[in-house]
Amino acid sequence: MGRVSDPAEPLSAVGPRLRALRHERGLTLSELAERTGISTSTLSRLESGGRKPTLELLLPLARVHGVPLDDLVGAPPTGDPRVHIRPVYRYGQTILPLGQGSGGLQAFKHLIPAGPVPVPGTQQAHEGYEWIYVLHGRLRLLLGEHDFVLAQGEVAEFNTRTPHWFGRADTEAVELLSLYGPQGERMHVRARPKR
Repeated sequence: MGRVSDPAEPLSAVGPRLRALRHERGLTLSELAERTGISTSTLSRLESGGRKPTLELLLPLARVHGVPLDDLVGAPPTGDPRVHIRPVYRYGQTILPLGQGSGGLQAFKHLIPAGPVPVPGTQQAHEGYEWIYVLHGRLRLLLGEHDFVLAQGEVAEFNTRTPHWFGRADTEAVELLSLYGPQGERMHVRARPKR
């Protein structure tokens, strides 16, 4: 007979997860308190395990961090064979790897939460080629000396040796897909004529 899991087990991991998310986003307890409406002392006790997590506390935290509630609580093992994508949190974005390319084409979904209009960071340049498709919202793309705003349904394609930066164009959330490939590998969309 299998081990019966304690229903409180997933809750014991909530504090460390909350602390890790806050650190990944570079937030202080005071900044998080301001964004969630939860007091600094309550947030501190949640992270240290001194306060029991409740739905009323976890929902605003999941919203501000841009993660599903399951990521905070940690669902118990179900025997489900499907692979569940683990998000990466960088540059104030949630990045979901959609394909595990080894040296070939790689696909990602980016979720940029709503917030103040960002001040563009330093443009980065590296080997590769990128294709961006905006699913929702408005994305600002700096590409060398060019400054573009891409709306929902618009696409950009560029050599990543050109210095570039992207982020929200306004205060609203943005969702986008990005495909990244090695230098010289360009993405093409082709339609075949009817025979």
